[in-house]
Amino acid sequence: MARVLASLFLAGCFCSAAVAAPIDRYGAADLAKTEAGLKAKAATTGSASETLAEYGSHRTMLSYRAADGGAEVHSHIADIFYVVHGKARLVTEGTVENGHEDTPGEIRGSAVTGGKTVPLAPGDVVHIPAGVPHQILVSKGDEIVYFIVKVTEKE
Repeated sequence: MARVLASLFLAGCFCSAAVAAPIDRYGAADLAKTEAGLKAKAATTGSASETLAEYGSHRTMLSYRAADGGAEVHSHIADIFYVVHGKARLVTEGTVENGHEDTPGEIRGSAVTGGKTVPLAPGDVVHIPAGVPHQILVSKGDEIVYFIVKVTEKE
């Protein structure tokens, strides 16, 4: 009897786990609709982003930029970027100028100096580990749209 109950309990656990978390899919039309809203929000500042979904240890976002972003360092969060379209330059490593803690574990500043610069183009995927300074630079007349996964790497 104990074996039967244990088997039923385990089967119930596996069944609930199988249906507990639905998948999320972001189609091109979904991203384009979100992008249109972000462009409207970015009309005065040159950038806007939106959280698409929150999960246990990560969240997804879409970001639009037609202007440079500020420097940032996330103490506990890694960023994974997928460039949907457009182009920009990503500066990583180096030092954050005028850095200050915006919220706990989140450093913001005016620029990353002394870092490495790489171009970003459609289809590029970038992983920026927690603790690495980074900044996106957008040339006048250009824009970039990128999908972001923010993952907790360190507690």
